[in-house]
Amino acid sequence: MNIKRELPQNYGPAVRLAVISLVICGLVFPLVITGFAQLIFPSQANGSLVQFHGKTIGSSLIAQNFSLPIFFHPRNDSASGVDPDITVQDAYSQIPRIASATGISADKLQQIVDQNQEGTFWIFGTPYVNVLELNLALINQTGSSVYKNFR
Repeated sequence: MNIKRELPQNYGPAVRLAVISLVICGLVFPLVITGFAQLIFPSQANGSLVQFHGKTIGSSLIAQNFSLPIFFHPRNDSASGVDPDITVQDAYSQIPRIASATGISADKLQQIVDQNQEGTFWIFGTPYVNVLELNLALINQTGSSVYKNFR
C-alpha cells in the first residue's frame, strides 16, 4: 500500500518538469529566436530570396537550375548539387559558350564575372561568384536580349 502512494509523488514532479521543458524548449524558445531573426535579419530569416522585377526567382543560398546556353551554369561536380557558387575560373571557362550563344563579347562577359566576384576571408579559400547573382548581372548589363529567355 505504501508503494502505491509514493509512486505518484515520485513521478509527478518529473512529468511536470518534462511538460514545462517541452513547452519552453519546443515552443517558446524557437518562436523567440524566429522573432529576433525576423527583426534583425529579415532577408536571411526568409531564405535570402532574390527578386527580379517584383517576382521571386530563387534563393542566393541554393543553386538554381540554369540549363540554357545563354546563362552561367552552376557546378555539376558538387556533391549535393545545391551549391550556389562557382569558382571564378569555372565562370571564365563558360564565357566562350555564352559569347557564342548570345553574341556578347568575351571581354564584356569577363568584366561581368569580375564585377560579381566575391572574396574569401583574408588569404583562405579561392574567389567565387554566385551563379544566380551573376546571371542577374548578365541580364541587367546586357539588356532584353538575354532577359526574354529568363522569364
